[in-house]
Amino acid sequence: MLQLYPLVKVGEVKGRYLTYSHIDKILENLGGKFQLKKIGESTLGVPVDKLTLGSGKIRILAWSQMHGNESTTTKAVIDVLNAFYTHEDNPVLMQILANCTICIIPMLNPDGATAYTRVNARNVDLNRDAKDLKEKESRLLRLVFDNFEPDFCFNLHDQRTIFSAGNTPNPASISFLTPAMDPERSVTPSRIKSMQVIAAIAEELNTNLNGQIGRYDDSFNINCTGDSFQSRGVPTILFEAGHFPMDYEREKIREYMAAAILTGLYAIASGSYKKMDFLRYFDIPENEKLFYDVILRDVLFKSELVDVAIQFKEVLSNNAIEFLPVIEKICPKLAFHGHREIQCYNSAIRLGDNQELSENVIVNKIYVNNEVFTINYENSYK
Repeated sequence: MLQLYPLVKVGEVKGRYLTYSHIDKILENLGGKFQLKKIGESTLGVPVDKLTLGSGKIRILAWSQMHGNESTTTKAVIDVLNAFYTHEDNPVLMQILANCTICIIPMLNPDGATAYTRVNARNVDLNRDAKDLKEKESRLLRLVFDNFEPDFCFNLHDQRTIFSAGNTPNPASISFLTPAMDPERSVTPSRIKSMQVIAAIAEELNTNLNGQIGRYDDSFNINCTGDSFQSRGVPTILFEAGHFPMDYEREKIREYMAAAILTGLYAIASGSYKKMDFLRYFDIPENEKLFYDVILRDVLFKSELVDVAIQFKEVLSNNAIEFLPVIEKICPKLAFHGHREIQCYNSAIRLGDNQELSENVIVNKIYVNNEVFTINYENSYK
């Protein structure tokens, strides 16, 4: 997929802010070759669509943007669909379509996508609504699940920049999970299958993401969609698009996520996942929260040396995402890593606009002696 990717990337879909209006015409075009169907509407009346492709016996259900502000996997899904649309003679893609029937919901929470929020229009996290099914979008997903009767599920998400791949200085650029199906986290046949698929994906991606693949915590929560579907005996895989160095628009991770999705589909279609030792899943390091976006090291502050941790707050402004640098923590010798680190060499610093150095302050620039450092990340897709 990585070799094919430049040919299949859908260039007009880009950046972090992705709404239904950005993809509806693309889905309509894909519907010329695949089966496009409106399965219902969101709380605010925006269409929720599904695309079905392939003619095989193995049934795979995937959904993206269950959380409205998690758009990377939707971009990757569009690229994957475009690969099937434009390269139907590719032997790998041909085998997937011959052996699998794939049902994809590209954007489950279009209201959250428009507002750039995790929750839907009624302020409910759909990934905590799998048991109660209070929300329209949750009921639509369950309806598709019940009618489609999948053999595998792909649950597609984004994760924050705070995660490391284990206790390492490496960001968790992509993470996976086979959700638990009970409080005991039993290793059941359905979990073993999804562990094998994840192991196959990790093996394929490891060449490019060595040390940057993580494993999510598998604490059981029946209100979560993945746990709910797994408890019904359907092997379910959580995909989490994370941070790649200086890739805040998540265009590079979009590429790796597309490769991960296709690798998973091919492992299932070819049956190659069955040869994987499921225990290799546990070789993937479990995620830890060891990162800030920026750390200022060795700052002289009130007569002592401290580190200053800054985290970007994502804010929707004029139909684009701004990354506001907020000081989260000031303390000596922070035992964390920064995606960017600035050495201040035991010097006092000044903030822009005559601000005082304190937590919860937005800081766009800092002055260290005679140097000026720009902290804010400039979104190139405004």
